[in-house]
Amino acid sequence: MVEATEASGREAPAPLAHQAIHDTVVRILEKLPAGALLDVPAGEGALAASLIAAGFEVSCCDLYPEIFRLEGVTVRRGDLNGQLPFEDSSFDYITCVEGLEHIENPQQAMREFARMLRPGGHLIVSVPNILNIEERLKWLIHGYTSHFKPVTREQVARLRAEYDNREEIAAHVNPIGYSEVRYVLEKYGFQIERVHRDKPKANAWLYWPLVALIRLVGRLTPANKRAERWTKELASDEVLLGGNTLIVHAVLSETEGGFNAKGRKGFRKATQRFSKKVRE
Repeated sequence: MVEATEASGREAPAPLAHQAIHDTVVRILEKLPAGALLDVPAGEGALAASLIAAGFEVSCCDLYPEIFRLEGVTVRRGDLNGQLPFEDSSFDYITCVEGLEHIENPQQAMREFARMLRPGGHLIVSVPNILNIEERLKWLIHGYTSHFKPVTREQVARLRAEYDNREEIAAHVNPIGYSEVRYVLEKYGFQIERVHRDKPKANAWLYWPLVALIRLVGRLTPANKRAERWTKELASDEVLLGGNTLIVHAVLSETEGGFNAKGRKGFRKATQRFSKKVRE
C-alpha cells in the first residue's frame, strides 16, 4: 500500500545533504522553465522547499515519509529499489540527491526515472565523487574511500540506534562513480548535459603534480582509447579536482533508448514483476 502523508506543525526541514549540493541543483534548474518535478529521496523536504520557491510544481517521495517536515506538502512512500508510486511520463524534472549510493540497485532507480520522465525531461542525480584525486589516493592507501568505509556489524548497529532502525538514511553501500553513472544513464536513454561539482577541494593544489601526471598519461593515450575510456572526462576538473560530490545533469532522449513511448507498456509490466519479486 502506498502511503501519502502531509507534514504539519513540524520544525522547518533541514538538508540531509551538504547545502552546497542543494545550491548547485537549484542553480541548474532555475535556468530552465518551471514544470512538474519529483524529488526522491526527499528527506525532510529542504531541497523541495527551495525548488517550490523557484517556481516548480514539486512532488515528493521517500522510503521514510515520516521524517518529512515540509508543511503543506504531501510526500508519498516509495523505495528506489522497486517501482515508485507515479504514472508513466508524469514529470518534466526529477532530482535524486544523495540517493543512489544508499540503495542496492541503482539501475532499477534509473529505469524508474526514465519511465516517469516525459521525453526531453531533465534528471539531476548526485553521488559521492569517488574519483577525485584525493579519493583515488585514499583508495590506493587504505582500500576504501572517505564515503565508502567498511560497513561493520557494529557500525550498522550504531546507525540503527541513531536513525531509529532507518540505517539506509546514512549507510553508503553502493560505490557508484562517473563511469557507472554515465553507463546507466546512456543505457536507459539519457544524454549527459553537464557534470558539476559541489565545490572545489580546498587543498587540491597539494595534488597538482599527480594531476599533471594523470593528464599527461591521458594525452599520450591513443585517441580511440581516450574516447572509448572517457579519459578526458575522468581527468576533468569536475571529476579529478572535484569536491565530495558529483552532480550530473542529464536529459531523456525523445526518440532513443528503451523508454520512449512505444516501449513503456512492456517496461511497466517488467517493473511490476520485479517489484513483486522484491516484496516476496
